[in-house]
This record gives sequence, structure tokens and C-alpha cells, in this order.
Amino acid sequence: MDLKSISSVVEKANKDITNNNSLIDNYDQEVAKLKREIWRFLVNDLDEKIRNYKSANSGLQQGINNISNEIEKRTENILELEREIIELSKNITSVQPAVDEINRLLSIYGFTNFLIIPSPEQQNHYAIQRENGDLAHHTLSEGEVTFITFLYFVQLAKGALNQNFVTEDRVLVIDDPISSLDSNILYIISTIVKGLIREIKESSGTIKQILLLTHNVYFHKEASFISSRSNEDRDTNYWIIRKNQNITSIRAYEQKNPIESSYELLWREIKEWQQNFGITLQNTMRRIIEHYFKILGKFTDDGLVDRFHTQEEQQICRSLLSWINDGSHTIPDDLYVQTPDDSVEKYLNVFEKIFEYTDNHGHYRMMMGRKYKYS
Repeated sequence: MDLKSISSVVEKANKDITNNNSLIDNYDQEVAKLKREIWRFLVNDLDEKIRNYKSANSGLQQGINNISNEIEKRTENILELEREIIELSKNITSVQPAVDEINRLLSIYGFTNFLIIPSPEQQNHYAIQRENGDLAHHTLSEGEVTFITFLYFVQLAKGALNQNFVTEDRVLVIDDPISSLDSNILYIISTIVKGLIREIKESSGTIKQILLLTHNVYFHKEASFISSRSNEDRDTNYWIIRKNQNITSIRAYEQKNPIESSYELLWREIKEWQQNFGITLQNTMRRIIEHYFKILGKFTDDGLVDRFHTQEEQQICRSLLSWINDGSHTIPDDLYVQTPDDSVEKYLNVFEKIFEYTDNHGHYRMMMGRKYKYS
């Protein structure tokens, strides 16, 4: 290597040393410069994404601003409507609208010997007046008082004593509204209750839920009737509350109505015979056959037997009739010591055949909760 080449190497090394010393001497400035260059690189590399983000963000912000303005306008509208409702409810919370509605209901349901009027003595109170103008406060029967009280309760439930509470949601608790009432009023009360229930299901008023309690099976049957096509409703639940030795218990039945007619209870005995070991089964089958075939259908024992096709089947049917009649009036312990399940299953099969051979198999399937099979 000649002198010129060595000089060139030394010169380059000195230059690198100078640059390095300059970098060290200006460390903070150089770091700041590096950061600027890195950010400039990122900005140039992500420029399109940044522009898209800014554009989207601007649109979203504009949407937020529009929604915020709309919320503000609607909030103001709600406040204005609430002020208007309060002003209008000054008439609703007066007694006159309730007086008119109660009198309308009294007239519809045949109570024409008295009517409700605004009290002449106390503002926003009621009075009960006879046709001749006399006040009837002390001459009403217990049933009339109960009926008027219930009508007033319904009107109060739909309105309010205070104008500020007219639009509030509410839950009604109705406890045996038909005590001291005759059977005709029972159906009227149940009709009104079903009207309230219908309004709840349609969400057409401020009443959101009803808790209905009763000891009266007939009122329960009327008030809980849903439709001729269904006995269950997802919006309706049933409970039975019992009290034994001062201990109260409650059993939930969900959407299944636990109250049935005596005829339905007989069929339940048939369906659940294994739970009571079949002890009441003979008497139950006898009562069903007597009610459905003998009382309603005018069948005799021989008439039922004749419906079977063969002599063997007829003998089995006669055996069933003898078995259920014997078991209805005695305690056949021997039947339940000797293979009771075999005997019961055999006679249950004959019991079904009676319905089938008399063209009443559809009734049997319905009462047993079985579905038809279509071919």
C-alpha cells in the first residue's frame, strides 16, 4: 500500500471519528431529529389511512352531533307533553269523569235504583243517590256496597287522586272482589277483570300487572278463561296458597291452570293412577262411564257391551263393568295383592276400547291429553 492510500484511509477514519464525536456532542438534538424523521416516515407511509380515519371520524362526529340535537329536541317535547298532561289531568282527577263512567257501568249491568253523584258536601267526593233524590248511604245492601266499591277501585286504578301521578305505572292487587255478591254479579266482576287483563296484554294503559287472589272456584274459572282454543298463556301464571296449622305454603304452576272441573279431575285420576296405586281407579272409571255414557249418552251396560265386535271382547267388557262396580263399593284387597298392574292395565285397555267402539275415541284422547295421529 502506498502513502497516498494510507493517507486516504486515515483521512476517512478521522472523518468518521469527527462525525461520531459530533453525534455524541449533540446527542439530544440528534435524538430529536431521529424522532422527527421516524414520524415523517410513518406519516408518509400511513398518509392514506390517516386521511380515511379523519374522514370517517368527521362523519361520526357529525352523526353524534345530529343525534344529540335530536335528543335535546325530544327531551324538550317530552317535558312539554308532561306539562300538558298535568294540565289536562286536572279534569281527569276530578270526580265527574269517574261518576259518569261508574253510572254508565251501573246502567249497563242493570243497577238502576241508584246512581253516583258528586258529593254536595265535600269537593271531589262521591255520594250515592236513589231515584227519588234521597241519599242511599245507609240503605245499600252489602253486595251493592261491594260492587260500587269495586267500580270505584277500577276507576281509581285507571286515574289518580293526584294529577302528578296520572301517568305512573302501577300494579293492581285484587283480593276476592266477589264476596257477598250473587252469581250474576260474579260474571260482571269477572268480565271487568278480564277487560283489565286484556288492557295489560295490549299495553294500552298504565296498569302493568294484576295479582288476583280468590277463594271462589267459579270466579277463578271465569276470570282465568283465555280462549276456547287454549288453556295456557305465557303472560299468565298460577299459584295455589295453602295454610295448614298456621303455616302458609305456596306452590307455583307456571302457565298451567291447576283448577279443573270435577270431570277433569276424574280423568286426572285415570292418567295418574300409578301415583295412588290404583286404589280409586275402579270408582273413577265407573263415574266417568256413568256420567258420559249413561247420563249424557243414554247407554246401558248391555248397550256398551254390544258395541264390541266379538264374543270374547264382550266378555272382557262385562268383566270390566263388573270389576269397576265391585271395586266402587268394596275394598278388594285381593286385587292389589295379586299382580295389580296387570289387572289395571288390562282393564284400562278395555276402558279405552269402550270409547273407541262407541265413536268417542276423540273424547278419550282429548281428556287423556293425547294428540291425534293423522295418516
